[in-house]
Amino acid sequence: MNVAIVTVGDELLAGRTTNTNATWLSEQLTERGVSVERVTTVPDRISDIARVVNEYRAEYDAVIVTGGLGPTHDDVTMEGVAAALGCSLETHDGALAWLEEDGYSRADLTAGTADLPVGARPLHNETGVAPGAVIESVYVLPGVPAEMRTMFDSVADEFSGTQTYREVVVADEPESALLDRITAVRERFEVSVGSYPGDSVRLSLEGTDEETVLTAAAWLRDHVERTE
Repeated sequence: MNVAIVTVGDELLAGRTTNTNATWLSEQLTERGVSVERVTTVPDRISDIARVVNEYRAEYDAVIVTGGLGPTHDDVTMEGVAAALGCSLETHDGALAWLEEDGYSRADLTAGTADLPVGARPLHNETGVAPGAVIESVYVLPGVPAEMRTMFDSVADEFSGTQTYREVVVADEPESALLDRITAVRERFEVSVGSYPGDSVRLSLEGTDEETVLTAAAWLRDHVERTE
């Protein structure tokens, strides 16, 4: 299964808010064997949300959209998703019922709080107000981290893939000097290798067979310079 993540918010693009949602979602999905192929941030603009969601839902098994839910003027994510799928918004009675159970009177709710794309499956916001939604392969979650995490947990079982295993080897050599060993370990074992330079070079080995990954990492440790 492959997934694209779309985070919505002018404050993210301006650097005023750290995009922890994308990192957390990527970690959760990777642990479930799901391949995260794209992480994209778009402004609070209906046309941008619609364009990106429409493009990604055609390319990936699922799209997760976070942020911009609610009834205020800049909460336009539901409108953008509805536009991407060619449908309108309507007040969802089930979502309103949940809110009433949580102590919110319909009369006191701001207009638009429970508006979802027509045909969407509502997702209850257990720690906030604005509901989420699932429509076709698009999952719409809140931007508030606590709300997003709780809501994702309610649909996490709908995301699965091939389990991958990972080992890290730290080499005390320049990255350019390691190219021959990186090539060799790829040729000897069914693993992918990522190289991340810094004070030392972290070599990340990944594969679908745990024993192969462990053996490849052991071989690589024997063939690079390391500080014990």
